[in-house]
Amino acid sequence: MQAVCEVNYSRFLRILPDCDTEDLSYDFSVGPRLSYRMTIEETARYTTTISIEQINKHTPPYLKPSMRVRLYHDARMAEVISSQNTGAFAASYEYPNNKMRQRNEKQMVNVFLGEWLQFCLKQRPQVTTEA
Repeated sequence: MQAVCEVNYSRFLRILPDCDTEDLSYDFSVGPRLSYRMTIEETARYTTTISIEQINKHTPPYLKPSMRVRLYHDARMAEVISSQNTGAFAASYEYPNNKMRQRNEKQMVNVFLGEWLQFCLKQRPQVTTEA
C-alpha cells in the first residue's frame, strides 16, 4: 500500500498547484456533468488534510463520492483517512464483520483515490480556485 500512497502523493502535486494554504478550495470540471471540489481543511508543517467531494446538483447526496485525504509531505505519501463518512480505516478487518468491510478496505479506497486522480489527470480538468 505504501507504493499506492506514494504515487497518489505525486498525482496530488500535479493537480493542486498550492497544497499548503488552508481554507483554499479547487473546483474541477471533468466534462459537463462531473464536478468535484477539493478543499484544504488543515495544514501543518508536515501534513495537509484535504476533503474531496462531488458537487453535482442533480445527483442525490448518498450517491456523491466524498473522502478526506491526508498528505504527508515528509514521507511524500497521500492516504485516505475517511471515505463516505465512514471514519478511520483499520489496516485490515476480520471477515465477515458487522460493518461488512472487506479485509483490505483501506487499500481499496486508496487504490480508488489513485484511479480517480489518474482519471482527472488524463481529462485535464479545468480548475478554478476559491479562497
